[in-house]
Parts: sequence; C-alpha cells; structure tokens
Amino acid sequence: MQHVSYEGCRVGVPGSHLDITGARFSLMPMSDDFLAIILGAIQKVNQTNVWAKTDPTSTVYRGGSTEVFDALKACFVFSYRPRVHASLEATISKGCPGDVDADAALSFDGSRVNESASQAIHFPVIGKFSVYPMGTGDYMHCIETVINCGIDKGIVTGTGHYVTFLGGDVHEVFRYIEEVFHELDANVSHFVIQLTLLCNLPEGEAHE
Repeated sequence: MQHVSYEGCRVGVPGSHLDITGARFSLMPMSDDFLAIILGAIQKVNQTNVWAKTDPTSTVYRGGSTEVFDALKACFVFSYRPRVHASLEATISKGCPGDVDADAALSFDGSRVNESASQAIHFPVIGKFSVYPMGTGDYMHCIETVINCGIDKGIVTGTGHYVTFLGGDVHEVFRYIEEVFHELDANVSHFVIQLTLLCNLPEGEAHE
C-alpha cells in the first residue's frame, strides 16, 4: 500500500464539491444469527439513492444528506429483532478537506425511498453521540446549541464525559440527529458526528 498525501487539503475548504455526506457504520446484533440479521438488513435497504459499499469491517453510504440518513436509519430499523440486544455504531461526516468527488450517488433529489417501509417499525433506543465541529474557533457554541435543542425536545437525557446521552423512539432519535447535522452544516465547513444506539438492553427494555 502506498503512503497517502493530504498536501492539497485546506482548513475550511471541503475536498468534495458535490455536497457529499458520508456515513460509515456497523450493526452489532447479539445473536447466533448475527450474520443473517446484518446481511438481511443491508440487503433490504433500497440503496438506489446512495453509493454503498460493505467491507469486512463496516458499511459506508455516500450521497445527499437526506438520502444517507434515510438509508442509515432503515438499515438499523430493518436489523431489529424483538428481545435481541443490538447496537449501531456510526460515523457521519460532512465537508472533510480530504474528501473527493468520487463514490457518490448520481442524483441528490432529497427523496426518502426507505421511509414507508422503515416507518412501520418502532422500538425504543438509548444511546450516545458526540459532535466534532472543525475549522471554527466557536465550536463549543455549536455543540451547546445542538445539545440544548435535544434537551428541549426530550431526546437528550443527560451528559457525561465526552458524550451526550439519548433516548426515545428510534425515529425520533434519528430525526433529532438529522437536525443536529443540518445545524452544524449551516455553521461549520467540516464536522463529524459519532453515534451509538442500542436496543433491547440485557437489563431490560430501553425506556423513552
């Protein structure tokens, strides 16, 4: 493997000019049938509006933000099994100076092709997320704004060292994370959201 070079990267200047959003994630069902659950969920997602690739470590979706969130939520929802403890680990990125205009969906029409199927499945989740606004000296204000929004919505359930805790219906939580994304997108050139969601915890159901 050759060394990489990021000499052309500049803070505040996204490497992609196509407004690409990227999400890399892993599904982790605690079941003997984990492979069937993971692959079944991935295969059920309508990937028409995202560029998608699954490797031995994770899956990546790239495209418009609406399309990427639609596919990401659907994949987690489609992996849900009653009484099976499972988690989602996702890294969502926008505006990286090292990004490229490759590996993206051809159209960004804002459609949610998985919504009708995924919306029928509801379950409570708990989780945590961290946001990393980059290229701005006022990053703590950005973080404060999105956390307080989540508190007002009742989705943010607490704060801890390096994380903010979440809880609620899976669709409400994803809706909030997407709002976080858009708030950051409007104010900083590059940011990352690190998200963990869990359902069917061993000690009992996650409560909203």
